[in-house]
Amino acid sequence: MYENGRRKGGPLPILGSRAAATDSGGYVWLGLFEPTEEEFADAAAEFDFHEMAVEDALVAHQRPKLDVYDDSILTVLKTVRYLDDEEAVEFGEILVLLGTAFIVVVRHGAAAPLTAVRSRLEADPAILALGPSAVLYGILDAVVDGYIPVVEGLNKDISELEKDVFSDDRTNPAERIYFLKREVLEFQQAVGSLIDPLDRLGRGHYSYINEDLFEYLRDVHDHLLRIAQEVASFRELLNSILDANLAQVGVRQNEDMRRISAWVAVAAVPTLITGIFGMNFARIPGATESWGFGLVLAVMVVVATVLYSMFRRSGWL
Repeated sequence: MYENGRRKGGPLPILGSRAAATDSGGYVWLGLFEPTEEEFADAAAEFDFHEMAVEDALVAHQRPKLDVYDDSILTVLKTVRYLDDEEAVEFGEILVLLGTAFIVVVRHGAAAPLTAVRSRLEADPAILALGPSAVLYGILDAVVDGYIPVVEGLNKDISELEKDVFSDDRTNPAERIYFLKREVLEFQQAVGSLIDPLDRLGRGHYSYINEDLFEYLRDVHDHLLRIAQEVASFRELLNSILDANLAQVGVRQNEDMRRISAWVAVAAVPTLITGIFGMNFARIPGATESWGFGLVLAVMVVVATVLYSMFRRSGWL
């Protein structure tokens, strides 16, 4: 329980906490990590959550959204962290139920810690004194700030992909490109779906949000918009990289085909000559002469050398 922006000491049972907070003019901040139906039952009963809100809190795997109920609002956020070794984005989920004199935060996934958020807010009693919506602001700010390292990680990997595609090494990073495209798409959905709910919170549509926090929420919204623009540019850049990679593969295949064709042409003339002189006819010019074998061999070497020189000058070999 928090009163005047400071935590009230001593243990506090869930049942009866809302009434205690209302009587003291404070509010309750309850944090839960992947609760079971039985573990969430006391909170649902104490704060009178709508059955749909209870289902969302327990099942999770929701897209970012903002739902309004009779005496509370539900905000769903996607948290992320970047696993550099795997070049993968790990997602978590935070569901925030906000009402009069309470805020209940349900976390799902390893990418959704809030210990630092609580410590930072408790170090600023002036913010916490603004009510439960101050906690929501702190969580939103932390979640959006958590997107920045992911953007940096993706940007680094995309830069490496560009170097791979345009390097002299005969590699084909198509699988890596498609994998990053999938990660960027999921990340873009998490970021983009949060833009509208955050905009509505910052414009004062809900009485649960303290008006002194509108400016702070709009600032978080601006940060989110910039991140969304960067993520959108990643998708376009990956599409361009994929097109460039396909073009590079096509060019290399053409080069290989030209080399193969050139060597086939070089080998074709000696093959033709040996085929003619290998025919079982009685009269073949030079076949019975002592100089015949040497002359034919010299002609094959000269013709092959001339063809090789021509293909070399044309860039086929």
